Amino acid sequence: MLEQDALETLEGHISVRAAIEGRSRPIERLLIREGILNKSAHALLRLAQDENVPFERVPESVIEEYTSGNTHGGVLAIVGPRHVLPLADLAADQANPLIIMLDGHEDPFNFGQAVRSIYAAGAHGLVLRPRQWTTATAVVARSSAGAYERIPLAFADTAEDAVAHFRSRGLNAVALDADSKAQTIYAYDWSQPTFALIGGEKRGLSRGLAKQVDAVLQLPYGRDFRRSLGMSPTAAVVAFEAMRQRLGNS
Repeated sequence: MLEQDALETLEGHISVRAAIEGRSRPIERLLIREGILNKSAHALLRLAQDENVPFERVPESVIEEYTSGNTHGGVLAIVGPRHVLPLADLAADQANPLIIMLDGHEDPFNFGQAVRSIYAAGAHGLVLRPRQWTTATAVVARSSAGAYERIPLAFADTAEDAVAHFRSRGLNAVALDADSKAQTIYAYDWSQPTFALIGGEKRGLSRGLAKQVDAVLQLPYGRDFRRSLGMSPTAAVVAFEAMRQRLGNS
């Protein structure tokens, strides 16, 4: 039994299924609203049985005790903290890893969207600085379409620590920055083992970190535009450019 203050919630079929299939965290119990008879509910119950996840049918009022909106679809899981790997174990089984660190994220919805793109594009791991998203776990899981529960995750105390670690493992370390003189993400060779640092739009790349990475990359725009893109669209463009090159598409 988990301590009460360590418990969080996941809402909706997609998020809950992702947590069960991804074995991303301990699941205290699964709650499904009474009267739901659709295929998704039955499939989720079968999965819970197969994975020995406790579940029960409950009145809608019980679901509403844990939720603030109506996006749960009558499905809720009471869960423990997200499992986190040591940095040394992240993508350790990959011969040519692509690992992305998101640093400086402030909005849980946009953060979840960024993780969704990174996972969909095939990145092998996600690095974050330690941060408690306890009050926003449901938002992150839902906005990432469950990707946050599926992608292998590790923590690094600082971006500098992460860069040093992955360079020591033979990965090229690159960092995104709004520097018009930097190499573009399209000129960089993403087919090689790479650790990529993507920061929040409010935080520029420090001079020390710029010297520590192998390359500083910029995302070029189609016109003169003084505002940098947010983390979510930047992560999507970077991750899918990496995927395009790794698949050998033109």
